[in-house]
Amino acid sequence: MVTGASSGIGEATARRLAADGWQVVAAARRTDRLDALTAGTPGIRAVPLDVTDPRSVEALATAAASCDLLVANAGGAFDLAPLADADAETWARMYDVNVLGTVRTVQALLPALRGARGQIVLTGSTAGRWVYEGGGGYVAAKHALAALRDTLRLELVESGVRVSEVAPGMVATEEFSLTRFGGDADRASAVYAGVDALTADDVADAIAWIASRPAHVNIDLLQLTPQQQAGPGKVIRRPSDGAEPDG
Repeated sequence: MVTGASSGIGEATARRLAADGWQVVAAARRTDRLDALTAGTPGIRAVPLDVTDPRSVEALATAAASCDLLVANAGGAFDLAPLADADAETWARMYDVNVLGTVRTVQALLPALRGARGQIVLTGSTAGRWVYEGGGGYVAAKHALAALRDTLRLELVESGVRVSEVAPGMVATEEFSLTRFGGDADRASAVYAGVDALTADDVADAIAWIASRPAHVNIDLLQLTPQQQAGPGKVIRRPSDGAEPDG
């Protein structure tokens, strides 16, 4: 099961896992994008999912009676406002999608994961460990997701269910920064100017590697960044353009 599978890291992960021989359930809100994904990729079937809607998430239990792997990828950033100017509703929406959406998804699929002694991979971010100006809402959500991973790891260890997190830094996808900046394409593209950023396929490759480890190996955390990104305020741009950090 891959959530947030209609674009970006989720779509790339669904494709990669299917190529590796997994039978993949791709779940997301945008069913038209899912239809295009399943039409072009054998081994993938689509399920509509809104992780902010408890009834939608509950339906996952019937879509996956058995689950060897959950890639809880649905999430996103919706602003880059200083805390003094932040909109509390926007922060609440980020928390709902990134954190509570993950909680709902894990709860719905946990019986199937326990039965299969399966694995959970959460898509986190370097924002779960680093802070940066204007990133307060997203950073808080991803820090919470990191805490959720640590908590699940403790709570599920006796069940045999493995719990991992992949935490990428700057990933150049078609929608992440565009969504964050309300559709401002120029501002979104400036984020990655001068940086050979990670791609969605890079992150999908990391997730596939985590999922391919033998059952006695748990990859607690895998953080990956572009070579040019050494921290939230340490991004080497060629040439430098002063764009905001991302992750």
